[in-house]
Amino acid sequence: MLGSLRSIVQEVNAARDLPAVLDIIVRRVREVMHTRVCSVYLRDKQSDSYVLMATRGLNQDSVGKVHMVPGEGLVGNVVTREEPINLERAESHPAYQYFPATGEERFSAFLGTPIIHHRNVLGVLVVQQAEQRRFDEGEEAFLVTLSAQLAGVIAHAEATGALATIGRQRRETRFGGIAASPGVAIGRAHVVSPQANLATVPYSCCMDVEAELELFQQALGNARKEIREVGERLKNDLNREERALFDAYISMLDDSSLAVEVCDRIRQQLSASRAWAEVMLEHVRRFEAMSDAYFRDRAADVRDLGARVLMHLRQQQQAQRDYPQNTILIGEELTAAMLAEVPRERLMGLISVKGSANSHVAIIARAMGLPAVMGAQDLPYEQIDGAELVVDGYRGELHVHPGAELRRRYDAIVEEERELARNLDHLAGLPGETADGHRVRLWVNTGLMADVVRSLERGAEGVGLYRTEVPFLLRDRFPSEEEQREIYREQLEAFAPRPVTMRTLDVGGDKALAYFPIEETNPFLGWRGIRVTLDHPEIFLGQVRAMMKASQGLDNLRIMLPMISGVGEVEAARKLVERAHRELRDEGYRIDMPPLGIMIEVPSAVYQASDLAQQVDFISVGSNDLTQYLLAVDRNNSRVASIYHALHPAVLRALLQVVNAGHTARTKVGICGELAGDPGGALLLVAMGYDVLSMNATNLPRVKAALRAVKKSDADQLLKQVLDLQYPEQIEQVLQDFLQGLGLKALLQPEGESQNPNSKNYMSNVKKQSSK
Repeated sequence: MLGSLRSIVQEVNAARDLPAVLDIIVRRVREVMHTRVCSVYLRDKQSDSYVLMATRGLNQDSVGKVHMVPGEGLVGNVVTREEPINLERAESHPAYQYFPATGEERFSAFLGTPIIHHRNVLGVLVVQQAEQRRFDEGEEAFLVTLSAQLAGVIAHAEATGALATIGRQRRETRFGGIAASPGVAIGRAHVVSPQANLATVPYSCCMDVEAELELFQQALGNARKEIREVGERLKNDLNREERALFDAYISMLDDSSLAVEVCDRIRQQLSASRAWAEVMLEHVRRFEAMSDAYFRDRAADVRDLGARVLMHLRQQQQAQRDYPQNTILIGEELTAAMLAEVPRERLMGLISVKGSANSHVAIIARAMGLPAVMGAQDLPYEQIDGAELVVDGYRGELHVHPGAELRRRYDAIVEEERELARNLDHLAGLPGETADGHRVRLWVNTGLMADVVRSLERGAEGVGLYRTEVPFLLRDRFPSEEEQREIYREQLEAFAPRPVTMRTLDVGGDKALAYFPIEETNPFLGWRGIRVTLDHPEIFLGQVRAMMKASQGLDNLRIMLPMISGVGEVEAARKLVERAHRELRDEGYRIDMPPLGIMIEVPSAVYQASDLAQQVDFISVGSNDLTQYLLAVDRNNSRVASIYHALHPAVLRALLQVVNAGHTARTKVGICGELAGDPGGALLLVAMGYDVLSMNATNLPRVKAALRAVKKSDADQLLKQVLDLQYPEQIEQVLQDFLQGLGLKALLQPEGESQNPNSKNYMSNVKKQSSK
């Protein structure tokens, strides 16, 4: 059964569209299970019913004509129960309903399993037999397993098919994801993908067929040359079998039938890279489906060859491609380096198929003020390169080919967002304090030089987190000490005399350096943050020296250590920092020892906060990672994104414990996670006693407006109220009600229902409140 399961899934993955997917399912399942009937019913969203979409064994004329609402018939009961129904005599079941068009009166045994994707029942997979018998446990388990594996494929195929139809008819369609960075962006899709991944080559057409054919032939020639050179260089280090692999590669590239297949698709106006990827993946799947183990293993060789040619194609195409003026960057998994390749003035918004609202690239998007949607898993992004898009970063929605009316509504929202920002400009010169004078430092999180101007314009009083890994992420090698010094000097000078907190290199987890790969099964619990730099003191010392050199004459540097889990790490890092300071003093630099602080990001640091506070000059909570570790939720995993909640009661209680421990030790305590940039969350943090709130510059005016409208005593009462609650949703509602009572909800919580662009009252409410 396992072999059959794998074979069916491989065939389905290779199918071109939804009808082909369904046909493979009903044909292959009937063969493997030796049943008389296999059928698939899929949900029709418009009628909220389940429609017979494919069958082998029932009358073909009934396809598309048999509908059942949830609870109706056996199929409808599978939907409502969300579990299998296995019957020896289907006709005797109370829910049985007879549909004459199907001809199913001949069959008694019935087994139906739900096809569930993201908690929604997409459809029902059914097998039937003429004789009266109950399907055994193995058969039921097989069908349940297959349904679970096919759910994502069917969802993607549905979305792709809908988009293909819409593309021909130029009708708008909507896809959902996770709201990751607020705002609305209207622009053109620009799809990016890993340089040599056949599976992620976007669907794209070519206008000049002859030029594309020439491009393909050049790539083949370059690949042949590269393979020959590598084979020649390594011939003395390889045995006969290993050398034969290079000969096999050359032989495949010289195979005229392979080139003919690709050229035929290019002549149908498919781009060279897409045509090559389609042909090579088809060959890979043929090898993977073979029963002989030797030939199955050759699939990896075919994939490797395909990637080599694709790399040459991409290099030639990238040199010819330009970014649209209003670029919406789309990728399976966007990275900081991908963002950096787009001129800032052309980048309007981001969409990532993977990731969540708290992934690293989402945080950068918020810092840059770019609307973003993450975790758009059902988006067939390969099909929409160049299409007009609307990115709704408030509601986590994407609109492909928006119609005139939808476009008009979103244009109005974009314009009124600009007006709202202008209405908050006057706050830049005012202090961050409550209505009764309680002072709180409002700092910013930075990483790019583009952040500097925005931060200063909005009244930043300092930098609570400078992400030093960003310059590392944007290079193809470690930056030298002098290169780092120049980068750090720019930040320190721009904010002087305001303090700038520089976090030492924090890589690992979702921040990978291409030239320093960290391959781990569980990277978020692995080698990251301070663990990496303590194991590589040469990296740590070089970075700390560069920071201190950059601070000469400015004296506004603070150094912060990430991912601290115990006192021993602080002691080891402090020795290195003090050593770097001594060395620089010996070299003639007149530099005072900068304040040294730590980030509280893991549970062990929460419970040892009192001990840690006595070792350092300041503490800063990284609430994004702390939330992730407390709730055991990978913040990049869109499947569990709904569990990640910064207002979870456990998170709030941990934050209160940390600030109390710090103040008992007479140590200043700040916070630099996304919670600090949420107006409601900021009020709770002020009530807890946090000395510094550090956030992205985009949110700073909103937080300041909220603080200046509230008395400290009212914030204290608010905190007392929420600490007694058990659910994050309750806490969120209390905060919204509190802000609403102040007349601030429309201004400060744009992600609510009133954000619906179909609502006529949306921006009128915002305008009214921003004038107060």
